Amino acid sequence: MRPFGYERAESAVAAARRAADTGATFIGGGTNLVDLMKLGVMTPERLVDVSRLPNRDIADADDGGLAIGAAATNTALANDPRVRERFRVLSLALLSGATPQIRNKATVGGNLLQRTRCPYFYEVGLPCNKRAPGSGCGARFGRSRDAAVLGTSEHCIAAHPSDMAVAMVALDARLGVRGGDGDLRWLDVDALHRLPGDRPDREHDLAPGDLIETVRLPPPPPGRHVYTKVRDRASYAFALVSVAVVLAVEDGVVTSARVALGGVAPKPWRARAVEAALTGARATWRAFCAAAEAELAPARGHGDNDFKIPLARRAIAGTLAEAAGIAPEVPTGGRRATP
Repeated sequence: MRPFGYERAESAVAAARRAADTGATFIGGGTNLVDLMKLGVMTPERLVDVSRLPNRDIADADDGGLAIGAAATNTALANDPRVRERFRVLSLALLSGATPQIRNKATVGGNLLQRTRCPYFYEVGLPCNKRAPGSGCGARFGRSRDAAVLGTSEHCIAAHPSDMAVAMVALDARLGVRGGDGDLRWLDVDALHRLPGDRPDREHDLAPGDLIETVRLPPPPPGRHVYTKVRDRASYAFALVSVAVVLAVEDGVVTSARVALGGVAPKPWRARAVEAALTGARATWRAFCAAAEAELAPARGHGDNDFKIPLARRAIAGTLAEAAGIAPEVPTGGRRATP
């Protein structure tokens, strides 16, 4: 690890101004950043520690939503009774996202900004446009099993790793961002991350010094909350495909649908095609399969990760069926119908 400067921030305003002036990197729990520094993937000259800022509270908002301090730990958020009861999809996503030890350290703000786990990004001797712009995307013609199938470009196919962010997108969370000028502005969480295009090194539109200070959840949407995470093992592992669903059904008809996907795109992916196809439709297995098919129509695999497309179709339909309280259809012959 290269030498670096370190200082502890006394307030969010001071932290943002200091980072804007010096180009410093924020460190919260450090569960991702420290690993990247050890590997030489990230080499910040100065760190500003924001882990001890007083924005750790989780409080009821006046509109019936929830105000979450960005320094709150993943453990505190996942176990908060209001989150477990009213925003259950978020609690489920957090509990599936990491070991208890990591959740105890990882912060809400840091989780939103964690970097991809693409092996080409982590290995400094391999080509990666996200880490070293212009060097190429090794995953396109190499190991792509964990790569994205939606929203990619010829310059990058890396997938975003966060489970929490997927649930936040489904819940229409908003982020309070403190800028280097000291002002607080609000940003929809779905607008935080960028698709790679020809600049995969630009993962978001935050400026130097911009600090995620708080997260606001609007009043909980109606319906049943379900989070599905498909991974190689039940213990700590990143998602091959994940699905966050909040689905409301009345008299067999879908009245409201919130769906977001993880593991399949360079950012948490709001499944707009699924939502549009289902709202006002009958809650049937075939409708869920058709909606999943529409969402995955533009998906493209890269060899090793071709399996993710049918896997995502099945995961979407299955999660919707669980939320609706219906069973997948089994046609004559005993084989389950799949998307």
